Amino acid sequence: QVQLVESGGGLVPAGGSLTLSCAASGRTLNLYAMGWFRQGPGKEREFVAGISRTGGDTEYADSVKGRFTISKDNAGKMVYLQMDTLRPEDTAVYYCAGKFSLVIEVLTARAQYEDWGQGTQVTVSS
Repeated sequence: QVQLVESGGGLVPAGGSLTLSCAASGRTLNLYAMGWFRQGPGKEREFVAGISRTGGDTEYADSVKGRFTISKDNAGKMVYLQMDTLRPEDTAVYYCAGKFSLVIEVLTARAQYEDWGQGTQVTVSS
């Protein structure tokens, strides 16, 4: 099990950028598939981006493709979500998630992940 703590959220105008960080404690992330999810007001938690344990494979939700970039520091314990050209509809609590994995895979379903952070609020003003 790995403990995850997100940071970097905040208030940003539409069109702006933010970088979210996810710090893992207890283990390095070279054996973890990682992902970012978000939950907007009154909505279900949804997949945003995922990255394989090696960092070589990524997937994105259609709504963020071309605007968000997920990356992973395998030598350490960090995962990042670079968010550009933010829109008001990106407003949500963003969660980091992890799953111990011996295979190289990108996980996109909430149920596939075992470890979750507490979330960080991102608010995009119009």
